[in-house]
Amino acid sequence: MKKKLILFALSVFSLLSVHAESSTGGIQEANAKGDTVRIRYIHKFTSDDERIFESNLGKPTVFVNDQVTTHIIMPENIKLVDISTDKLVGNQCADNIVRLKPKSVLMDGELGGTVTIIGERHIAQLNVIYTKGPKKANSVYTVTREDMRDYTHPEVSMTQGDMARLCWSIYTSRRKFFNLHSKQYGIRVQVNNIYTVGDYFFIDFSLENKSNIKYDIAEIRVKLTDKKELKATNSQTIELTPVYMVNHADHFTKSYRNVIVLKKLTFPEEKKLRLEITEDQISGRVSYLDINYRDILNADGFAPELLSNLH
Repeated sequence: MKKKLILFALSVFSLLSVHAESSTGGIQEANAKGDTVRIRYIHKFTSDDERIFESNLGKPTVFVNDQVTTHIIMPENIKLVDISTDKLVGNQCADNIVRLKPKSVLMDGELGGTVTIIGERHIAQLNVIYTKGPKKANSVYTVTREDMRDYTHPEVSMTQGDMARLCWSIYTSRRKFFNLHSKQYGIRVQVNNIYTVGDYFFIDFSLENKSNIKYDIAEIRVKLTDKKELKATNSQTIELTPVYMVNHADHFTKSYRNVIVLKKLTFPEEKKLRLEITEDQISGRVSYLDINYRDILNADGFAPELLSNLH
């Protein structure tokens, strides 16, 4: 009888232990299921993955490789470039070109960062993705109109693209100024037109070579000087830097024409604007032309019909 009681007690104890273990395991399993979070590590950046990152939605993709230098071409001058991570290095190598490269080897399809490019009138943001195949990387990526959003840079009142269009229109227009000319060393310098557009002056001038010697242009300078020759201590000459110049030819034989753009300025009657063209030789000729303030005041506003010269 005693043995039966002991066996009964042991069986009951074992049943309770099994039940307790199964209950505990069930709780642990339930807790494990409740605490488990599904983590997704994205290395291959597909169009579906773009939807996970709302800020990346709609950005065009540029593929890079550590063995390839990628050049991003903007259709206008670049004012600012921002690279979001230190995985990428780059610089602005031209007025409208950004040079880009990964700093080290990344995983295939890994998002290296975002590049923001701010131009004169537009802004573009590009996702930069690493590819292990150098042939798949973009050596040149041209930003399209669809890649950009409109943006007006507060420091740019006129883009260089607009300046170029206006300069070429003026370049092909007929001469309106006939009283501004000078002659030195067989070189005649004359002003054809002066226009004012927004915050800028457009000065259209020509050179005629009456000699038999080719004229090699070293530099074109614009200065604000005194009309009267003063003592060196009292004289003040201010160098003005042209914002844009349409013709970059460095020599001519008989004739030459150019249009330069200057930031709008005013100056007193005792000053004059001197246009100076220096020849590229040790004893080179220097041709110059003085423009008085009253000539600047006679500048025409740009006529829209001049744009017809471009068609």
